[in-house]
Amino acid sequence: MPRSHLATEARPLADEPDGPTVDVAGRVVSLRRMGKTTFAVLRDGSGEIQLFLNTGELGAEAYGHTLDVLDVGDIVSAGGPVFRTRAGEPSVRVQRLTVAVKALRPLPEKWRGLQDPEARYRQRYLDIIANQDVRERFEARTRIVSAIRRVLDAQEFMEVETPSLQPLYGGGNAVPFTTRYEALDRDFYLRIADELYLKRLLVAGYERVYEICKDYRNEGIDRTHCPEFTMLEAYQAFADLGDMLRLTESLVVEAAQAVAGDSRVTHGETTLDFTPPWRQVTYRDAMLEAAGIDLDDQRLTDEQIREAADGRGIALDAGASRARMLDELMKTCVEPAFVQPTFLTRYPAETTPLAKRTPDDPRYVERFEPFVLGMELGNGYTELNDPIDQRRRLSEQADEDAESHPVDEDFIRALEHGMPPAGGLGLGIDRLTMVLTDAANIRDVILFPQLRTPA
Repeated sequence: MPRSHLATEARPLADEPDGPTVDVAGRVVSLRRMGKTTFAVLRDGSGEIQLFLNTGELGAEAYGHTLDVLDVGDIVSAGGPVFRTRAGEPSVRVQRLTVAVKALRPLPEKWRGLQDPEARYRQRYLDIIANQDVRERFEARTRIVSAIRRVLDAQEFMEVETPSLQPLYGGGNAVPFTTRYEALDRDFYLRIADELYLKRLLVAGYERVYEICKDYRNEGIDRTHCPEFTMLEAYQAFADLGDMLRLTESLVVEAAQAVAGDSRVTHGETTLDFTPPWRQVTYRDAMLEAAGIDLDDQRLTDEQIREAADGRGIALDAGASRARMLDELMKTCVEPAFVQPTFLTRYPAETTPLAKRTPDDPRYVERFEPFVLGMELGNGYTELNDPIDQRRRLSEQADEDAESHPVDEDFIRALEHGMPPAGGLGLGIDRLTMVLTDAANIRDVILFPQLRTPA
């Protein structure tokens, strides 16, 4: 199946009506039969080119045979000289055409495309063929990931791979997927995060590491949550919270530039400005303003927090921990107000067992989360590297919260060998792509999202 040019390369010079003889190949996405002349549009990975078929070039018999066998959806090779039609459209004057692959099913109707949301997700290949905006969104996602790698590689971070199957799950509060590892005769877990393995590499002496990987959390599906999702996690020795704040800003700005050519991006009717520095709000100030709860008040009880949640219609389990109650209040009362890029900082220690305590008040930790459009995009810490404090805090959380991860003794052992002071960052690739490509649902930025079995 010969091909000498991509569709977008098959062009005559601007001041010449005719160009070179070319061979192009791709899928026929439209056909217009007009008696002795037929116009077809061929699409390949670069774009589209018009094919001009008529009896003068092919001969009446070959032309008739071609129309008999050619349908929209077929993959063909076409060769001939390039020229411009009277309307100025670059076209190939077809002198030879081969149907390489016959489409046995029709493509979606051109003008309405593929409209049913469930069908679009289940048959993403048709969705991409029928809807140009979908094709462009996934091309933008690739540019976003490439931009993130570009920033980290330029700063001499080393990209690594850590296990997807783990004997213990850790690095977040989530219910894991469980599977059976027959060769080892024991249960393993699909990772909920890769944090604890990347920190082991800091112990090993790699001072800047990152991974872009799939994580899995056996939880619900909604507009911003998918049980299988893509995360960037990066860790830097001898760095702190400020370094991670600046790294987050630079990664998102580079990604925005890759998509929009600017640090300003339009999402719906909102123009988002990612130009650093982003606004910063402390957890305590945000909670005090939105829920009337002062975390600096030594007399604040769990019952008062529960009452504040009840007053706002937040349903909490009877045994919900203080951290869980605060988290639900934050999601309901605070986060929706963060439309422009905002860092929420200085979290209560009970919410974050893997972050270092603030020097001025051990009730808080050096943690931030970036928010845009009321949606959390990631997480960053000054990493806790004290093995004694780490063991105590992981044990306390495991006792209080059923969704907390178990104490990883091998990780504690690694910390006992000495992990340098470090900063860490996690950034959700799917949600960042949603923001930068004007997508309303996380499934719109995942090529093949998991769906419920149809009734």
